[in-house]
Amino acid sequence: MERFLQIRKPAAVALGVIILIVGGVLGIAASPWAGQTVLGSSHTVPIYISQSGAGSAAGPKSNELGFAPLLKPALPAVVSITSSRVVKVQQSPFFNDPFFQQFFGGQRPPQEQRERGLGSGVIISPDGYILTNNHVVDKATDIKVLLPDKRQFTGKVIGTDPKTDVAVLKIDAAGLPTIPLGDSSRLQVGDYAFAIGNPFGIGETATMGIVSATGRNGLSIEAYEDFIQTDAAINPGNSGGALLNARGELIGVNTAILSGGGGNQGVGFAIPINMAKYVMDEILKHGKVVRGYIGVGIQEVSPELARVFHVSAEKGALVSSVDPSSPGAKAGLQRGDVVTELNGAPINGPNDLRLKVATMTPGTTVHLKIDRNGESRDASLTLGEAPAGKGEVNTGGGSAENSPMRGVQVQDLTDDIRQQLRLNADVKGVIVTGVSDDSPATDAGLQRGDVIEQINRQPVNSVDDYQRLIGQAGKKTTVLLVERGGNTTFLVVQGE
Repeated sequence: MERFLQIRKPAAVALGVIILIVGGVLGIAASPWAGQTVLGSSHTVPIYISQSGAGSAAGPKSNELGFAPLLKPALPAVVSITSSRVVKVQQSPFFNDPFFQQFFGGQRPPQEQRERGLGSGVIISPDGYILTNNHVVDKATDIKVLLPDKRQFTGKVIGTDPKTDVAVLKIDAAGLPTIPLGDSSRLQVGDYAFAIGNPFGIGETATMGIVSATGRNGLSIEAYEDFIQTDAAINPGNSGGALLNARGELIGVNTAILSGGGGNQGVGFAIPINMAKYVMDEILKHGKVVRGYIGVGIQEVSPELARVFHVSAEKGALVSSVDPSSPGAKAGLQRGDVVTELNGAPINGPNDLRLKVATMTPGTTVHLKIDRNGESRDASLTLGEAPAGKGEVNTGGGSAENSPMRGVQVQDLTDDIRQQLRLNADVKGVIVTGVSDDSPATDAGLQRGDVIEQINRQPVNSVDDYQRLIGQAGKKTTVLLVERGGNTTFLVVQGE
């Protein structure tokens, strides 16, 4: 027989009132905990409350889950740049032949044609100064700047610096939006990176990635390289556009891509804003970039060279040549010296020394620490001004396999050869007329047309000197000082 609990009506009403009161108290007590840190977690857990009549819980606002708040203020400050120039067209000699002219109705094709370029730029001041790439406006006769609000202006080139691929434009406008400048020296691999530009002319586009590397150089893209590498999609038309960090600050100017097919492969390069700002300030102040100058050729200290010169292979810049009239020569710098410090700061390689000197004002006195034959020395010098087309030249280096030097043909350096190669009168040595493919000297980087000036730091003035010094070296490692294209470099051919 089933049993039922019976409650009289007044008791039931009283019980219901008590339940409602207890529930209300518990609700009030729990409300301050909404959105608070959960025990054992470092993250705040949001509590979404359904809206009246919505029928389900409403999610967060759309911009709370994306980067719109970061990009929205930056987008109006990135512009599209179109440029054009008239170039001469190389004419085929066939057009001078009456036989071929008959196929063109006696008309010759135009000798000039107009080339058009497309790129991007970043507004850096409300009164219309714009930062972009030199190659976007190089030799342009007409420049148009299109703002995101569809206003169009004629751009005027204030100055350019081909060595860093930086250019500064000016448009006649005021009250323009800008992007705050960041500090590119603080970038780390893994930081967020956002690229904004006008790829392929389709319109303003923003892409996201990370900083893949910093301090990239040796790419032979520009004379002075200290690139930020990023996997944020960069394509043709992005050149001169903005690279932002996660705070919405301008950290770089997009300039190049590494691509086998002409499109994005996830390897893009940007000029650090610290470098671009220095160049921009120099252009606005002097109309050009004025750089410091020591007057030496420098190269990496490879492990082979380190053993020969009794120095560390992990740091420094090896001096491979010294301009006789340069500040470096006056300070006593010599071939074979390794510059290890500049004003107390370590030198990590030739590019490090070049960049540091290039950002110093001519007339500045600098203090160098050099390693000469394993002994540390101090040197002080006053920087000169880098002549046009010159700077501290990175002459590169070479590597070799463990085998004796062989397969190299040389001859005396005659006046005729000197004239053909346009060599200075002070260049002495023997000219390389051939290097066999299986020669260790080929692996070391020796080429036909090189002038060997020294062997194991001994001067070479003739073929006789060459043969004598090679004979003395035997199967041992051989160090060559080679002149090539106006620069000298050390090459190491490893012995057996």
